[in-house]
Amino acid sequence: MNRMKLCAGIVTTRLAETKAFYLALGFHIKFEADWYLLLEAPGHGDEISFLLPGLPDQAAVFRPAFSGQGIFVTIEVEDVDAVYRTFEQLPDLPVAVPLRDEPWGDRHFALVDPNGVALDFVTRTEPTA
Repeated sequence: MNRMKLCAGIVTTRLAETKAFYLALGFHIKFEADWYLLLEAPGHGDEISFLLPGLPDQAAVFRPAFSGQGIFVTIEVEDVDAVYRTFEQLPDLPVAVPLRDEPWGDRHFALVDPNGVALDFVTRTEPTA
């Protein structure tokens, strides 16, 4: 089977707010235009992209804006406690789930980006049950 790489894309009117949010989290700009933003996560080259809605040059499936609910992205990190401490220093951090351990074996916390996308930062641990 061919190797695959996943890059999530979100259609949004909030490119400027989104850019500021992800740059504050340590992401880097890989490509930017006035209608599109491609960001790279620190470490392994994973990407997430953002596209303005309603662009006539885009196929119809890529035109409607994301409604802001029902999506999450899991970001595995080596030390979720250290990441949380770093992010705690950011002003107005939109924490949706405070740092905690789950019985199924995750230590994690979740933030919500300007588009309503939940970002679940996780370090895998041993299940307690």
